[in-house]
Amino acid sequence: MSKVYTLEEVAKHNTKDDCWLIIGGKVYNVTKFLEDHPGGDDVLLSSTAKDATDDFEDVGHSSTARAMMHEYYLGDIDSSTIPARTKYVPPKQPHYNQDKTSEFIIKILQFLVPLAILGLAVAVRIYTKSESA
Repeated sequence: MSKVYTLEEVAKHNTKDDCWLIIGGKVYNVTKFLEDHPGGDDVLLSSTAKDATDDFEDVGHSSTARAMMHEYYLGDIDSSTIPARTKYVPPKQPHYNQDKTSEFIIKILQFLVPLAILGLAVAVRIYTKSESA
């Protein structure tokens, strides 16, 4: 049976000399792999002290990379120590009215301006028809 670690225990291992990652509910000691990682050691170090599963999956690692993980496996993570993910909800913002005109006036103008244009077009049509007759 593998050892079970807490997030607090894993989070202590976050340096170039001692680097542990949590990927897919498992804990890996990747210290020896830091120099060989194609993306550089900073990529791995930035994923310490948290669940790095999304970071790992977003890159799209090869089957060879996934097979290499077995040699760095230490144990499992106690999932109750990892904080629940919260979905980002942007703050509600009031409608921005750049020219500060009230909504009511804008709605009235949206109705009256086309009506005025139509009335003007009818008046011009009647005026030009009566002159030519």
